[in-house]
Amino acid sequence: MAQDDQAEHDKVPPFWAQPPGSLAEGNAAPDAGLSSAEAARRLAEDGPNVIADKASRTILARVLARLAEPLVAILLVAAFVSGASGDKASLIIILTMVLISVGLDVYQEHGAEKAAEALRRTIALKASVLRDGAFVDLPTEALVRGDVVRLGPGALVPADGIVLTSHGARVDEAILTGEPYPVDKRPGPSGATALADAYDALFSGTAVVSGEATMLVAATGKHTNLGAISGSLASAEPPTAFERGLHRLGMLILRLTLALVLFVLLIQILFHRPMLESVMFAVALAVGLTPELLPMVTTVTLSRGAQRLARQQVIVKRLAAIHDLGAMNVFCTDKTGTLTEARIELAAWPGCDGKDSARVLELATINSFYESGVGNPLDAAICQKAGSPGEIEWRKLADLPFDFERRRAAVLVEKGAQRMLVTKGAPEALLALCDRAEIGGKPAPMDPQLRTRLEAMHDEHAADGERLLAIAWKEWSGDVRALTPDDEAGLVFAGFCAFLDPPKQSAHEAIARLRKLGVRVKVISGDAAPVVRHLVKSLDLDCEGLLTGDQIDKLSDAALRVQVRRTDLYARVSPDQKLRIIRALSRAGYTVGYMGDGINDAPAIKAADAGMSVDGATDVARGAADMILLSNDLGVVADGVMEGRRTYANIIKYVRMGTSSNFGNMLSMALAALVIPFLPMTAIQILLNNLLYDFSQLGIPFDNVDAAETRRPHDWSIAAIQRFTTFMGPLSSVFDIATFGLLLLVFNASPAEFRTAWFVESMLTQILVIFVIRTHGRPWRSTPHKALALTSLGALGIALLLALGSWASVFGFAPMPVHLLGAVILLALAYLACAEGIKRRAMTTVR
Repeated sequence: MAQDDQAEHDKVPPFWAQPPGSLAEGNAAPDAGLSSAEAARRLAEDGPNVIADKASRTILARVLARLAEPLVAILLVAAFVSGASGDKASLIIILTMVLISVGLDVYQEHGAEKAAEALRRTIALKASVLRDGAFVDLPTEALVRGDVVRLGPGALVPADGIVLTSHGARVDEAILTGEPYPVDKRPGPSGATALADAYDALFSGTAVVSGEATMLVAATGKHTNLGAISGSLASAEPPTAFERGLHRLGMLILRLTLALVLFVLLIQILFHRPMLESVMFAVALAVGLTPELLPMVTTVTLSRGAQRLARQQVIVKRLAAIHDLGAMNVFCTDKTGTLTEARIELAAWPGCDGKDSARVLELATINSFYESGVGNPLDAAICQKAGSPGEIEWRKLADLPFDFERRRAAVLVEKGAQRMLVTKGAPEALLALCDRAEIGGKPAPMDPQLRTRLEAMHDEHAADGERLLAIAWKEWSGDVRALTPDDEAGLVFAGFCAFLDPPKQSAHEAIARLRKLGVRVKVISGDAAPVVRHLVKSLDLDCEGLLTGDQIDKLSDAALRVQVRRTDLYARVSPDQKLRIIRALSRAGYTVGYMGDGINDAPAIKAADAGMSVDGATDVARGAADMILLSNDLGVVADGVMEGRRTYANIIKYVRMGTSSNFGNMLSMALAALVIPFLPMTAIQILLNNLLYDFSQLGIPFDNVDAAETRRPHDWSIAAIQRFTTFMGPLSSVFDIATFGLLLLVFNASPAEFRTAWFVESMLTQILVIFVIRTHGRPWRSTPHKALALTSLGALGIALLLALGSWASVFGFAPMPVHLLGAVILLALAYLACAEGIKRRAMTTVR
């Protein structure tokens, strides 16, 4: 029966082959849109238009997930063994440790998720939707079947739907089909059965590259083609460089833990120690060596970084990107809006004689006024200069929207019996299509001398920092029909429109800050080389080398990888070339940031380690970005770099603790098992030590960071961390062994006194060394955050109270004579002095 049902399902035609009327409200036409009431009903029925949205887990589900983790499972096994053997004190301590650790982690994860969700709402994508007879901007999550949506260049298609109207719409469907070239979209029916052949259908997650379209929504959320794929795969994004670094660190500690635990267990068995006691001791060692708070510390630190960046007008979509921003040593950016004011003005409109021409301004205004698609600043500047575009006498018949392959836009207009095609675009692209030029109001042949003179005029304006568009036209004698690129041949060159975008004076200071932070700035622009050079000169920027798009096309990937090392300026580059530059920099070993706001920037934003966009960017650019800047200012990027480095500095502090004093103490326990006829600490004492030590670390995410820690890009190097361990870990063990000798040979301590004294010494050294390792400078010159001081000194106070107070016997401790306590304190102070003496040499390997 199930097979029959599946066969019937397979016979259902795709949505673009079904009658659109079935999606409309009542007996209305498919393009009439929905009422708010009907849309609300359908939203309740189908759910929000969200693809593969990760459902928020309940508190219980989070707790159960933590209890299933290997570390917690080890603790629960230890608790079970303790309870079964009648050791109730160990059972209570272990369960308390589990509850506190799991509770803290769940609380922080839940808080971080809520904060991230609040940030996501502030940058939610919107769509222009026909509701109650009028187009309104609504969050894409609110779309339902039957909605009519209007799309323009740069828009992400928010759902699956049928093309109702199209005006030169071309869509990038690579996310679904893998096809790298945009495909044309127009009303059907297409009769296609395959998604790739359905020119009358639009699919969620694809991007409108050029033109305009309206669509009738046929499926939303998980019911879309992209939703079905996402649901079936249910795969997470690949791990970031930061996450890979944490994983490698975890594997390093796991290997050390297994080796040490197996060694201790073997020794205990060879010396015929009690098996249950030996197993509990080995399990406790494993717990003591595992950095169980590392996920919580990283989550809280990154979340705090995201909150601080939000106060600086930066919305973080991916937490790990904060680390990548701090590690960035090359920052690539377009010039418009970041290096310039993005206040574009039409400065000149010269004809072929070099003088401002009313004819050129008229033709440019016709093209800009009637060009379809999302308006751009250049068109706005032309229309503003022309005065009231509403007085244009020409009537639009058809147009061919701008795209990045042609780099031009054309409109077909008529006035009375006269018809004319007007084209505007990149000068080098448009000049190649002109065989005549307008001289003295009449077309004349375009001879080599005239072409050379026009190119020289272009270079002269560009050298002054002006951006140029060429204007051309031709008479149209054919029928009115849809235009094609072939129609743009045999044009008459009319002249140029020259634009000025004043340099942003704050850019010089911001770039100087980035360079001081060790970040090299590279300008990647679609403008001509003279324009880019003039801007760099006017801002007095120290940049080396320049490559144009034509030169990049002639370079192999290997050659480009060499060139990007010594080139800071890139002119007339295409979207594919921007992507090649970013990839070449990454393969050359740089950590790359990229900021852009256009459709053509999206691939490069996605490929960068830290992809950034701005609030007013296209949907595609914002969707690809890891961070969104609400203020289009490079100074905010420099602030973000500082925040990323502060975040990394606090995370590495916890790593230093775990790989120095903590590892050293566990190593000392393992060595002590060889020579001491009793366990140096009981399992319950080791777990208590670990619990209090973890509590002392809770203030690290809030700690202050020295200026020296943020001066250079950081490097997450496991080899460097291993070298740091070889300095600080053995130092801790040396003082532990000195403590063993003092207790056994000088004071002849009993097992209970030995354990008590070593517990006190261990807590003193492990916790107080935090204030030594947290800074590269002298501890008394670097003030820790109040939260770190409170958690660290609070944990130390609790440890001393439990070991020396009235509850000491519950945990197996014994009273300590005053002279023994004094000797332990002196040893701890000597350890701290030695740690301060060698820390700089050790820390230089981790920076």
